[in-house]
Amino acid sequence: MTGPSRKHLPILVASLMFLITMTNAIGRSLARPLDPIEGKWFGMAGFPQDRIEIGFEIKRNDRGELKVYLYEPVLNFYGLELPGVMIKQGEQYVLKEYQLSVTTKNGGLEGTYFGLNAPISLKRTDNLPSEVPVPDLPKGPGPKWQTKLGAGAIYASAAVRDGVAYVGTTGGIFHAVNLKDGSLLWTFPAGRPIYGEALATDEAIFFACDNGYLFKLERKTGKEVWRYDMGDSRVARILPHQSVFSFDYRAPRPVISDGVIFIGSGDGSFHAINASSGERVWRFESSAVDAGAAGSLPDFTGAEKKIRSTALINGSHVIFGSLDQMVYALDRKTGKEVWKKNTRGNIDSTPALVGDKLVVGNRNGLLVALDPTTAEVKWRMLFWGSAVESEAVPAGDLFYIGSSDLRRVSLIDPKDARVIWRTDVYGWPWGRVLVANKMLYVGVASATPYDMRHLGSFTALDRQTGKIVWRWPMPEWPGSFMNGFTASPALDSRTVVIGGLDGTLYAFPAE
Repeated sequence: MTGPSRKHLPILVASLMFLITMTNAIGRSLARPLDPIEGKWFGMAGFPQDRIEIGFEIKRNDRGELKVYLYEPVLNFYGLELPGVMIKQGEQYVLKEYQLSVTTKNGGLEGTYFGLNAPISLKRTDNLPSEVPVPDLPKGPGPKWQTKLGAGAIYASAAVRDGVAYVGTTGGIFHAVNLKDGSLLWTFPAGRPIYGEALATDEAIFFACDNGYLFKLERKTGKEVWRYDMGDSRVARILPHQSVFSFDYRAPRPVISDGVIFIGSGDGSFHAINASSGERVWRFESSAVDAGAAGSLPDFTGAEKKIRSTALINGSHVIFGSLDQMVYALDRKTGKEVWKKNTRGNIDSTPALVGDKLVVGNRNGLLVALDPTTAEVKWRMLFWGSAVESEAVPAGDLFYIGSSDLRRVSLIDPKDARVIWRTDVYGWPWGRVLVANKMLYVGVASATPYDMRHLGSFTALDRQTGKIVWRWPMPEWPGSFMNGFTASPALDSRTVVIGGLDGTLYAFPAE
């Protein structure tokens, strides 16, 4: 019998090397006893007002490093490999990249987790949770009508007044739409994309456009009255993308008080404009990030000076957030800075006054309540790594709010940030929740590919319980990264109207 031919030698050498590598790895594994932290763990994290289920699998990789895999149902992670490696420091095991620090105690793990050092308590387990299917939910009444508004998506929320919806698109056209049947009453060619909600008064329409102008139109005809240069026509905008985190899909809604329009700009300035003449009253320039940040959350996102947050008028103050991570309060008459507060996260949502507290969220997953006069922190709470793109909507003594990757609409007590209920709507509820008599209406956006499952829809929830009453899935279209609704729904009589990312304005029957 002859030996192997020359042509078989490379295969034999490769096989031998593989066997040697595997033998060495097995030998190292057998020589190294299991670390007491290795294995599967499950338990609870958070403060008494907001406790969540959480689990980890901790195991060594081929290099002998301790890797951590996250199971966090509230954030829809099931085996997510966390960055970095876990290191033993004295009695503690620390994953600094995710702010996880635990020690072994009575057969379990005790420690702190994520921002604000939330307490965590874990026990060993044989099984960790897995993602559950979306339930078969009623699809509801469906749209009464739907009107395609030309080319482009609808990111802006519609303003409704006297049976008419006013809304712009990324195609650069602003529309007045009859809410009875979806017919077009008039259109105005603004010339560049429109991302912000309009302000509708008795006589006029005001809206911001990406050509840098704030427009005033006659409400009945769409005829231009004046345009005001906000100075941001050259500011770049990056829409949501699977590989870009610092996306920018909003513009502020103008607000009016005592005949003056207040609005922020993409260049970091804030403007007060005479509503009749279009002349500037004053202009404020926002600052760079303050190094003396309040709070223990890390700055994950970096900062820009864009102002995409809609302002809140509170007495003599005008209050707004910025992508420079600050909340600002200015004197309404002069534009002089009264106070500013660093939240350590980009802010594009609108601050809301809930009782005696100013509630604002940021993209680092922080929701904070401030004293609106002094900016003193009343409480802070986590959205567990999810950005807070939505704004708080007061309802009696409580408030509703959407989120981002958390995929939840929440009902929260503003006294102490206690979560009363949270409901998974299976996608991004970025917009403002619409509060009706017995129902909540919310637009939901989706993205594919993404780290977790998202499904676009228009969804109705029971106000008291948070239970989904019906869910109308937005039909997906091939090749799109996003679909569904980023805009907020608006109510006029018994019709709810909302613009979709497919460029269609939809009208649904209200309760």
